[in-house]
Order: sequence, then C-alpha cells, then structure tokens
Amino acid sequence: MIEVKRISKRFGQNEVLRDVSLSVADGEVVCLIGPSGSGKSTVLRCINGLESYESGDILIDGQRVDRERGDIHKLRTRVGMVFQRFNLFPHRTVLENVTEGPMFVNKVPREEARAQAVALLEKVGLGQRCDAYPSQLSGGQQQRVAIARSLAMKPEAILFDEPTSALDPELVGEVLAVMRTLAADGMTMIVVTHEMGFAKEVADRVCFLHSGSIVEEGPARQVLSEPQHARTQDFLRRVIGK
Repeated sequence: MIEVKRISKRFGQNEVLRDVSLSVADGEVVCLIGPSGSGKSTVLRCINGLESYESGDILIDGQRVDRERGDIHKLRTRVGMVFQRFNLFPHRTVLENVTEGPMFVNKVPREEARAQAVALLEKVGLGQRCDAYPSQLSGGQQQRVAIARSLAMKPEAILFDEPTSALDPELVGEVLAVMRTLAADGMTMIVVTHEMGFAKEVADRVCFLHSGSIVEEGPARQVLSEPQHARTQDFLRRVIGK
C-alpha cells in the first residue's frame, strides 16, 4: 500500500533522511524505532505530505505523494495521522472534533457524521464524553479522541507519531489498547514509538533508524530479541536493558 523509495531530506545543511526505503503492505503494522533525531517522525511527515523530500519517491497505492500537487489534501485523507500532542480543536467538543473532518472535507451529512462519530467514540471508550471539551479530558482521553478523529475520515492507513510519549505513564496503556484493537481489525499502521513491548507484541516488522538511515529491518520479535546490528544492540540495551 505504501512505498517509500530511496528518499532523502535536508533541513538546511542537515541531512535528516538518507536513502530511506520502506514498503508497507495492506493490513501490515510497521514500527519505526531509534534514538531521538534519527529521522523517524520525518519519514511519517513525508509520507503524509507534510514535508517535502529532495530525492526518491513515495507512493500510496501507486499514487505519488507530492506536496505541490493540487489533490494533496485528498491524498492526505487516505492516510490519517495521529500526533504526539493530540492537536484537537480546544474550542470544539469531543463530538465536534470527530465530526468536522467528515462533514467539511468528505461532505458527509451532519446526522450521518454524528452517528459515525458516536460509534467511533464508543469504540475508543469515550462514548460518554461526547459533550466534553479537550481541556476537560486527560491526555490519554485526548489521544483516544485524536484516534477517533482520524478513523472518522475512513483512512486506508494511519501513521502514529509517538502517540504515547506526551502521556503520563499510567495513561499509556489505554492508548496502546486502542491501537492493539485497530491492528487486530486489520488497519495498516506505521508507528513511531519507544514502547518496545507494544512493538514486539503488535508489529509485523520493526525498522531501526540511526542518523537518517534504516540500519536494521526485520520481523519484530527477531529485531527486538536478536538484533544483528551493533547500533541496534546498543539502542535496545539502553532502552530495555537488553
């Protein structure tokens, strides 16, 4: 479904991605791991057209991702994104946050959008908080609203950019539980995460990035239990004491 072909990206003189290639099949869950500044989030932002890239290609079902193309917003609706900091509209209720995209972008009738939003909020365990505002919710609840908002656009895949890193430790589990359900339902997912237990349990594959390159890639349990590359070994030793 998603093909990243030898993309490179610079911010000024800083080369943040070097010849990165990644292929994600329909229904597959791929986790991107690595130290801060290794380029993980930039890969997601390039896939979703939020960042440009200097060379290479990114294809979604064969359609090239190009920030300059006129239908980039339409392409973006096919691949949802959940951010570290939730990005909810603070002046809108939970229900309004979930309904606005379908109504104004996909032109879904109001009542249909509301019914769909209520069902999605039930799915993420927040059916009773439809009338609450983001400021009245915990960080974990806000992130679950953000996931429901992404699902409301009926994407073919969802990109998760460190969705639990801004949460207090006791709230991480409730967000990961929703993501486990999505994976079990067959949602195509690329997840930037530091949650190695989640990656080992849920991911089909893990890619380890270092200094803008993928230096190791393979089945999740293999990479996380028996890493082959010295940099991967060092990173996992620091993160999980392996």
